[in-house]
Amino acid sequence: MVTYLFYLYLILIILGFLGDKTLDYLNIRHRKKKLPHWIEDVYPEDKYKKQQAYESTHDRLYTFSGLVSTLIILVMLFTDGFAWLDQLVRSVTSHPIWLPVWYFAIIMVVSNLINLPFSYYNTFVIEERFGFNRMTRTTFYIDKIKTWLMGGFLGGGLFIFVLYFYSLTQDYFWMLAWFVISAFTVFMTMFYSRLIVPLFNKQTPLEPGELRDAIQVFADKTDFKLESVFLIDGSKRSTKANAYLTGMGNKKRIVLYDTLLNDLSTDEIVAVLAHEIGHYKRKHTPKQLMISIAQLGLTLVILSVFLKFAPFSQALGVETASFHIGLVAFGIIYSPISTFLGVGLNAWSRKHEYEADAYAALNGYGNQLVSALKKLSVNNLSNIHPHPWYVFVYYSHPPLWQRIKAIMTRK
Repeated sequence: MVTYLFYLYLILIILGFLGDKTLDYLNIRHRKKKLPHWIEDVYPEDKYKKQQAYESTHDRLYTFSGLVSTLIILVMLFTDGFAWLDQLVRSVTSHPIWLPVWYFAIIMVVSNLINLPFSYYNTFVIEERFGFNRMTRTTFYIDKIKTWLMGGFLGGGLFIFVLYFYSLTQDYFWMLAWFVISAFTVFMTMFYSRLIVPLFNKQTPLEPGELRDAIQVFADKTDFKLESVFLIDGSKRSTKANAYLTGMGNKKRIVLYDTLLNDLSTDEIVAVLAHEIGHYKRKHTPKQLMISIAQLGLTLVILSVFLKFAPFSQALGVETASFHIGLVAFGIIYSPISTFLGVGLNAWSRKHEYEADAYAALNGYGNQLVSALKKLSVNNLSNIHPHPWYVFVYYSHPPLWQRIKAIMTRK
């Protein structure tokens, strides 16, 4: 049984990598060499060639980084690296809570250090070469440190709660963990923009003027209670533009990247916000939140059953089953299940995007939204012709041409 499970781990890891690279290959081959006619009005030929080069450069980086990550996991499997790390941490502590905490802390630190050069290369070579990066090296490293510390504090804190519940009751720990993590998820959905974003970006209220007035007119027209509109200094890090609506109820707020003001007209910005308000009106955030919480519950139930089966840990070279080794094995086996669930969630997300687009179009902003989406796609050098299978597996938003087609039928 243990040998079969070991080979199962190998098969899942290798197939996962090959499946991912197969989709990448299909996506690359599907990329159009000729500029599509429907976007010629805003896409200069030279910039389209730049977009093709941008995609190709990213593809090479992602392929190499993915290969490195896969090889490291395979080496850990063949050399009993997970068991070696288990013994190393046990030489320091055998506490049922601190042992798993230190085990995964070491894994996360090593993982972050391995990924750091790839992130640096992406930011200061690729993004710099194609004119997107505005981040200084000081900001880059400070952001990384903040992210690591925040992940350690929040993620580590939740992990300690889970371990504590597991020490109380192995059979029903998933119920307590589900409740705490779900409550945390809801809290972060409500207050992320107020608590986390300020650690990285400055948010200032949008000043009165033509844009603020136009947004207010649309909000009044659609009975949307406009709590606040904020401008975020996205230009501090990148020239890419975005906008989003965050929070729920009276904690919601509209956030505009300052780069958006340079790329779009007033009507186009209102159209983008009309799309975001469409998400709110169609209650997409609470719906997605409920689905995420349900998926979390399912995952924890499967994990609780999984941890009781010692051979899963033994296949990683550890004779005595433990929570942290069982969790590593669970992560390997659960990966294809997670991908399958992700496909369903992405399909649902794409449906929501169509609904939000339709809301903007039905409220008189169809043409402006099409124009805005085209400009944002061009300015961000987005792939305007992804492969259908790549979209099916990975895309949370529909491809640009499908969105435009749907919007034009809704006007």
